[in-house]
This record gives sequence, C-alpha cells and structure tokens, in this order.
Amino acid sequence: MTGGDLPKVGDEVEYPTSRGPLARATVTDIRKGVYYLRVPGRAEWPVPEPGRLKVMRTRIERLEDGDL
Repeated sequence: MTGGDLPKVGDEVEYPTSRGPLARATVTDIRKGVYYLRVPGRAEWPVPEPGRLKVMRTRIERLEDGDL
C-alpha cells in the first residue's frame, strides 16, 4: 500500500506470517479500527499491524472476477 491507504472490507490482501512467506486473506470487518482477516476453513482473526497489509485485489475487482 502506498500513501497510508488501508484496505477496505472485501479486499483480498497479502499479509506477513510468522513462518516467513506472505499469505493471502480477505478483510472481513473493521471494528473500532481493528482489521479482521479470514481465509477459507479458519475463523477470522484481528490484524495487529494493518499498515503491513498489501491489497492484491479490491472488492470491486473480486466482484468483476466473479469471486464474490
């Protein structure tokens, strides 16, 4: 992300993991400034550093791709 832009609900993002490689998830909610991510088969979880998220596809792009 550039210029301090943060992802929006429905965006697909890459995020750093403790295992090293980046992984992808979807922003499912933003509650009181806390971002929540989810991947299929896993409960959503809060993101401690949303500034480290990188938008790969916006919600609009996912809709255009028939992904939602």
